[in-house]
Amino acid sequence: MEQHHPGRRALLGVAALGAGVAVVGGASAAAAAGPAGRPGSHGGLPVPTVVAHRGTSGYRPEHTIGSYQLALDMGADVIEQDVVPTKDGHLVCRHENDITATTDVSAHPEFADRKTTKTVDGVKLTGWFTEDLTLAEIKTLRAKERIPGTRQRNTLYDGRWEVPTFEEVLKWADQQGRKRGRPVWLHVETKHPTYFRKLGLGLEDRLVKLLRKYGRHKKHAPNFLQSFEPSSIQRLGKLADCPKVVLLSTPATRPWDFVEAGDPRTVADLVKPEGLEWMAHFAQGIGPDLTLVIPRDATGKLGTPTTLVRDAHAAGLILHPYTMRNENTFLPLDFRRGTDPTAYGDAFGAFKIYFEQGIDGIFSDNTDTALLARADFLASKR
Repeated sequence: MEQHHPGRRALLGVAALGAGVAVVGGASAAAAAGPAGRPGSHGGLPVPTVVAHRGTSGYRPEHTIGSYQLALDMGADVIEQDVVPTKDGHLVCRHENDITATTDVSAHPEFADRKTTKTVDGVKLTGWFTEDLTLAEIKTLRAKERIPGTRQRNTLYDGRWEVPTFEEVLKWADQQGRKRGRPVWLHVETKHPTYFRKLGLGLEDRLVKLLRKYGRHKKHAPNFLQSFEPSSIQRLGKLADCPKVVLLSTPATRPWDFVEAGDPRTVADLVKPEGLEWMAHFAQGIGPDLTLVIPRDATGKLGTPTTLVRDAHAAGLILHPYTMRNENTFLPLDFRRGTDPTAYGDAFGAFKIYFEQGIDGIFSDNTDTALLARADFLASKR
């Protein structure tokens, strides 16, 4: 899953815990364990693991039950949620607390006076924010496509679904798990945890309280917890035993909790062996931006792979980078087809290159494409 500034993002990857677990979905146990010394999968998840980024956000408005349901029906291994709080302390699933682009809030005259400008993690934003509305108020809104210029077809579903609470997602996952006879895996991100803690709306305790209510806080629970702020992962580690993942943005960036604490380290420092060893003390994996695995050159083409996969595995960490999308505008230049930025490029070719690096999974907006790419990759290794 990628981290962008508040109000936008692409995804990153999730990491998993535990070596030598048998794998379901057609992959072999040997494929799960990987090369000697490499961590394995967690809970029998296939490797490479396909994480549905905000659901099937390539086909439905993100973070809606419709997006999650389609991802599950397509066969996603894990489904991602981002959680932010309401004014009265409930957790809802939105990629950002700025809900201007992902809901119809601007069309509600009763909320016109809630439009405001604030600074979130150093970025000034103007719009409507979840922390300024109660849950009852947010439930009057309807979700819509975040990037209609790129995904015009998704606008067909604007207004169909409301903003789900995280508890509603937990109930949905339990229901779907019983229906399928197997657990529904979730991947849950705390968004802007330092920012919300300062507002008295800390995320970690609220999140784990819900996980405990549904029995998802234990070591082998079918979910991962992730954050771009290492201190949030450390806090979660004191509250829940399920596997945790540190998300990593581009090299020159600093986690916001580092900025607040005066820690000078950048992501470039964290992906060095000593940084990876440090994170391995409290996390089981990392979710790096794809450019940390293979940088792009000045033209946007893929360059020479880094040593991150090897180094992360040496530290005992699994890595699931973010985010693969089918559209030309998101793909490396090598895999774009034609001149229309909204048209699909050679996503299968890009998946193949990334899988060949030895990554343990990947976030994707297009679950079906990712699953087919994995099948092709595993078949080529037989």
